[in-house]
Amino acid sequence: LVVLPAVGALAVALVPRAREEVAWVLASAVTVATAALGAYLLVNFDTAHAAEFQFVTQHTWIASFGISWKLGVDGISLFLVVLTVLLFPLAIAGSYVHHDAKAYLAWLLLLEAGCIGVFVALDLFVFFVFWEVVLVPMYMLIGGWGYERRVYAAVKFFLFTALGSALMLVAILTLVALHRGGPTFDLVRLATDQDFARSTGHWLFAAFALSFAIKVPVFPLHTWLPDAHTEAPTAGSVILAGVLLKLGTYGFLRFGLFLFPEATVRFAPVLLTLGVVGITYGAIVATMQRDLKRLIAYSSVAHLGFIVLGTFALTTQGLQGGLLQMVNHGLSTGALFLLVGMIYERRHTREIAQLRGLQKPAPVMAAVFTVVMLSSIGLPGLNGFVGEFLVLTGTFVSRRWWAVVGATGVILAALYLLWAYQRVFHGAPDESNASVGDL
Repeated sequence: LVVLPAVGALAVALVPRAREEVAWVLASAVTVATAALGAYLLVNFDTAHAAEFQFVTQHTWIASFGISWKLGVDGISLFLVVLTVLLFPLAIAGSYVHHDAKAYLAWLLLLEAGCIGVFVALDLFVFFVFWEVVLVPMYMLIGGWGYERRVYAAVKFFLFTALGSALMLVAILTLVALHRGGPTFDLVRLATDQDFARSTGHWLFAAFALSFAIKVPVFPLHTWLPDAHTEAPTAGSVILAGVLLKLGTYGFLRFGLFLFPEATVRFAPVLLTLGVVGITYGAIVATMQRDLKRLIAYSSVAHLGFIVLGTFALTTQGLQGGLLQMVNHGLSTGALFLLVGMIYERRHTREIAQLRGLQKPAPVMAAVFTVVMLSSIGLPGLNGFVGEFLVLTGTFVSRRWWAVVGATGVILAALYLLWAYQRVFHGAPDESNASVGDL
């Protein structure tokens, strides 16, 4: 799962520049093959032992430092791996670039390898390597194939996430140095064989949490996200929303709660509050956006607030709801970005005021957009409802008032998405919108 897209990236990079159609076919084939491996993983996963790591690969890498190439999945990471391998072939199929497609596809495949590596790494050194690997392809995709302010957005994305990575590296090295059984980066050993003061655990958790909070991003560290989403190419936006943001929420769940349970309980009220603020703030700002893509970008801030809320409610329903919402947000918001990218390719604008009456020339697109929008709102019967409902019920049990305030985000989501849909698809289309091609 990790090696195939990485080798595919190298193979695509070696394709002659004059044969870009070969690069498209090769990249598509590699992502489909990786998706097939993900399907094999899903079918053969032993659900009776979902709390245990399965398909474990372990080889000693740097023995003197206790570093090993250790990968595996459990019930937490399984569906995030499957989500990743599902979204990449869809992102390639649903996007088109007008220059240097070979490099674009190679960076996408390297990004897939890095994302899967983060979700399956069980050694903190390997995890950190993959965490850093992810930054470079995303920076290149935004800066090389984005829109007008792409360089600004790419640099801002890189600086924010690199700052968080530096803090996490210090925390990882400190955690390893304090391990009483000798140096090791093994996640399970570090979690079960700890010997440091409570205050030290608090500082270490804070460093990890700040790094993950930037990646999620949690309010007020979210300012890089709308710019990155708005300026990224379509495939970049799909992967950024569907997979990259989940690296932060997954980090909270896998490393924050697992390595520092006591500190997690201590800091939970702070993160719950930031999650609730993100839900309401993201929704209110999304309502006022004039750019359709930027509106969906701010909706991500709100939806990710629900995941943070469920995670730090520290109840079974909340944690499971947060994990489900990671998958559901990736599907719904990834689909929204694909659709907005298709609208832009047809109209060369994302301004809501210039898009009107698209339902008449593009009824199939309008129908698909309706279903995806309603799933993003959280309509019962669609995927978005399940995660949000579990998050709110799980939070209500342990943190009642946070759940009450967070529930307003569901209402606000209906406001900004329905209002945007009404302005873009309803009404009589003017001359420039009357001939828009359907899905």
